[in-house]
Amino acid sequence: MKPVKSGLDSISRYLRTKKEVGRRKIGLLVDGPNILRKEFDVNLEEIRDVLKDYGNIKIGRVFLNQYASDKLVEAIENHGLEPIICSSDVDVRLAVEGMELVYNPNIDTLAIVTRDADFKPLLNKANEHGKETIIFGVEPGFSTALKNSADYVILMDKNRMSGYDDEGKEKKPDASELDEYKEDECEESVEKT
Repeated sequence: MKPVKSGLDSISRYLRTKKEVGRRKIGLLVDGPNILRKEFDVNLEEIRDVLKDYGNIKIGRVFLNQYASDKLVEAIENHGLEPIICSSDVDVRLAVEGMELVYNPNIDTLAIVTRDADFKPLLNKANEHGKETIIFGVEPGFSTALKNSADYVILMDKNRMSGYDDEGKEKKPDASELDEYKEDECEESVEKT
């Protein structure tokens, strides 16, 4: 009788082939009170999927105030993100966590979902330290200063997702081509979280 070979060797070999080289290591921070509103219909799953096409989300956190419903917290967890309940100012906590990502050697891309110009210094500091920056935002109220501080801008819209080429012609963006949309606005259709 032959000894039974462990399946662990074949699983280990398989996992080594799946190690992807060149993909971005992303830290995702979501400004919940500013973005997760009924009027915007932001879909966290679509944001996550766009980023997963571009790289690997190593850290995904959604910052909420103490009034967040249990249903919202559960939905965030179901999307594979970590809800952070803040008893004080959400913006301060997000900025502190963002600075930790700026100095985290395991993160090379910082993605923030917000409309708030308060995060412009965070984006500037990330860029200063060689981190790539992606900003997801919605109108109305999406800060122009914020748009101009990020490497990549994705403008989410309820009905469509489109980008613009160098000649101003509309085209459908592909998440794997984020490099082509540096400082351009992309519109993304969104659904409820």
